[in-house]
Amino acid sequence: MRSNGVALGLLFLLGSLGAGSVAAADDPVVAVVEGEKILRSELEAAQAQLPEQYRQLPLEMIYDPLLARVIDRRLLAREAERRKLETRPEVKEALARARREVLGDQLLEIAITEALTPERLQQAYAMARAQPGFAVEEVRARHILVKTEAEAKEVIAALAGGADFAELAKKRSIDPSAQQNDGDLGFFRRDTMVEPFAEAAFALEPGQTTREPVRTQFGWHVIRVEERRTVAPTFEEKEPELKEQVARETINALVAELRAKAKVERFAIDGSPKAN
Repeated sequence: MRSNGVALGLLFLLGSLGAGSVAAADDPVVAVVEGEKILRSELEAAQAQLPEQYRQLPLEMIYDPLLARVIDRRLLAREAERRKLETRPEVKEALARARREVLGDQLLEIAITEALTPERLQQAYAMARAQPGFAVEEVRARHILVKTEAEAKEVIAALAGGADFAELAKKRSIDPSAQQNDGDLGFFRRDTMVEPFAEAAFALEPGQTTREPVRTQFGWHVIRVEERRTVAPTFEEKEPELKEQVARETINALVAELRAKAKVERFAIDGSPKAN
């Protein structure tokens, strides 16, 4: 996505792969406008063009307003055709631009679909796994959550005096899960916790407890690290990232190939000759 303008649409293409291409049996008619059918796939394609927060929603949640929008667009297009707007020069150019964009997007979509094979993704995962830094560090920690700094300091003093962390978590922690798991959070990665908590936890070695209370938006924490380990993310965890990587590589390779074959002349913004 860094090397060319075409690749800027990568995430959209990944999100819309398959939109409008479902089998006929799974593509029912959802409306008829002046005798013209609107298929479910047209709604799926329209949803793929919405902002991300709407693309993530089940189609059923936005079905009615989206269908109304598609119907309105169909009515507007029919009226524009009735008025023969396509004969206007500015409309002809707009249609030509739209045609070029659609063709280009379809070419990229086909190239990405063909590239995203299980074998290619597994190969990308193997290559990523071989790189330094692929494995991530995790810690297993317990915590005691209290409302005030003073309470947290009392907990730290009690622990220094020999109190059992698990028992103290049951008695003092306001974390709802403390009664079931003695304050044990299990293994977690740095990026899954709020920053102050993660910073404090990952600074500890197994068996160590924070010497000062740690404040987050949830309250005041006393943290004890039980274990540390380094684990490699699974293929399933990395799959979305791998798909984006393979798609980006595919787009960049295709565009580079086309550029190498084409004769392209560039001019300055005012149309004057531009020095290379």
